[in-house]
Amino acid sequence: MDLENTLAAHLSQITPPNMALAESAAQREANLAKPPGSLGRLEGLAIQLSAIQNSSWPRHENKLMVVCAADHGVVEEGVSPYSQSVTRQQIVNFSRGGGAITTLCQTVGAQVLLLDVGVNYQFEPNPKIINKKISLGTKNLAKGPAMTRDEAIRSLLAGIDVVLAQPTLDLVAAGEMGIGNTTPSSCICCVYTGLSPEKATGRGSGLSQNKLAHKVDVVRRALEINKPDPLDPIDVLAKVGGLDIGAMTGVYLGAAIRRAGIIVDGFIAGAAATLAEKLSPGISRYFIAGHRSQEPGHQAFLDLLSLNPLLDLNMWLGEGSGAAIAMFVAQCAVVHFNEMRTMSEAMIDEPS
Repeated sequence: MDLENTLAAHLSQITPPNMALAESAAQREANLAKPPGSLGRLEGLAIQLSAIQNSSWPRHENKLMVVCAADHGVVEEGVSPYSQSVTRQQIVNFSRGGGAITTLCQTVGAQVLLLDVGVNYQFEPNPKIINKKISLGTKNLAKGPAMTRDEAIRSLLAGIDVVLAQPTLDLVAAGEMGIGNTTPSSCICCVYTGLSPEKATGRGSGLSQNKLAHKVDVVRRALEINKPDPLDPIDVLAKVGGLDIGAMTGVYLGAAIRRAGIIVDGFIAGAAATLAEKLSPGISRYFIAGHRSQEPGHQAFLDLLSLNPLLDLNMWLGEGSGAAIAMFVAQCAVVHFNEMRTMSEAMIDEPS
């Protein structure tokens, strides 16, 4: 089976959340020992997870964070204050438990998988780094396509395969590590939200104002040179995306196949989530927006996907950090729904 058919076979396995279960969950929620609506967003989140997981009793115990790692040829344009070597350095740091994402995931009880799909470095064999390397990074998208169509599909399949290999899943998120990856994310933002490069492009990991103007020009050139087809999300990914973004997209697709709640992180995750929605229309019903990033284009992705973030903590780190924190909020939603008593069970008088 060729790559396109393999991807199509996976996509055919994605089914909508069970809305009949959502209705019964809403009835239970309304009967819990509290004023209806008094737990705010936690109530709707529990109902959503019941429908997604196809279960009368939503679950939170099996949390997974897949950190997708790859390098980007566009860094040669000076779009990041950090050198490309930081990608591999951070993956080594993560493998030792020393990164923001690893500490946060440890706190919320989430398993972390480090997925190398395109780091410009050959790691020594490491049980904590999954090697699905497709190439040593993408090409410079300011000069031509970032990768071939086959490479783009292989990145999608890498993310899907890693998720499908896990035995039990309740909540899934995708993080990333790839110096320069806000530039392809800005390109994808322009393609699908209609924002101009000026509106879609932010400082990434801390560019100065002068270098931000240059980054905007790089995004504009990439779009003009490559002319990505918005009706073909694989074309968009191949021409102006990244291997890490493709793998994140695959993680979302795999999570939907497994009927797990998908917690979407910030700007780069928003680009991946948008590609997932274009590949599998309706998958956004599996999405839970973890937080609102400070990257300017993130709100446009949220609006496009009709997502309202759980948190707004002025974060812009990436790595999956906002999604990790939001996993605890999802846990609280599940626990209150499953463990609270109803008004009649608690022998509390109904309101008059």
